Formats: sequence, C-alpha cells, structure tokens
Amino acid sequence: MISQGKEYEAETFKDIDLTGTSFKNSKFIECTFENCNLSNMDLNDTKFKDIRFRNCKIMGLDFSKCNKFMLSIGFEGSFISYSVFSDMNLENTDLINCQIQDCDFVNTNLKNANFEGSDLKNSLFRNTNLSFASFKNARNYNIDPNHNFLKRTKFSVPEVLSLLNIYDLDIE
Repeated sequence: MISQGKEYEAETFKDIDLTGTSFKNSKFIECTFENCNLSNMDLNDTKFKDIRFRNCKIMGLDFSKCNKFMLSIGFEGSFISYSVFSDMNLENTDLINCQIQDCDFVNTNLKNANFEGSDLKNSLFRNTNLSFASFKNARNYNIDPNHNFLKRTKFSVPEVLSLLNIYDLDIE
C-alpha cells in the first residue's frame, strides 16, 4: 500500500494502521489522513503539501526530518505525542482540538498557528515564534515568555496565568 518513494495526490487515507511504515522520500499533495494510526513512521525527506490529519494517532514522529520545501500540514482532533516539530516553519498551521503531549517545538516558527482547544501537556516551547498564534481554550501549556516570542498571541483566562509559572508566585 503506502511505502517509501511513492507519490500520492488528492487521496484520502481512512481507518488505516500505518504504524512503523516508512514514508521516506515519498510525496503527499493535498491528501487527508482520517482515523489513522501513524505511529513510529520514518518521515525522512517526506514531502507534505496541504496535508490534513483528522482524528489520527500520531506517536513518535520526527516531522523535522520532512522535506521543508513547501511543507504545509494541519491537525484536527488528533492525539499527537512524543513528536518533534523543532527547527521548522509551521506558520499558519492548525493544531485544533488536539492532544499534543510531550512534543518539542524548539526554534519553530508558529506565527499565526492555531492551537485552539488543544491540550499541550508537557510540550516544550523554546525560542519559538508564537506571534499572532491562538491558544484560546487551550490548556496545560507551559510557555516561558522570556524564551519565546509572544506578540499579539491570543490566550484565554484562566490558563493564561500559566505564563507566570516561571516566577514562582502565589496567586490567589
């Protein structure tokens, strides 16, 4: 079925377990993955252009190994854990209503990204551009304002108070 070095355009992959599959040197254009298990896959030099992941299980993927040329991905209602998004340009990326746990966003451009309704437990943001990003109704994020760029970033109360965690304050 799907294997390394293949090209797919405008296809929908639904209810498929792709655990451990190699997408190495593959190209996906305008494709959708729905209700798929995409854990522990090899994404080395994979090209993703206009790709949507809906209600997928994504564990242990290193998206930073994808081909960066014209990379555009989006996630909705997906469980994403132990995955790496570091050193990437993910401007305008949707990560809506997702469980994004134990993921790395280090040196990542997330300008205008949308994390609305997502749970970001134990995810790392460091040297990340979060300008104009939205964290409305997001929870469990731990973002240090001293080590990330926050300009016109949108947050909701009461979770926005987590931005003060680095100061060891007693807020009542």
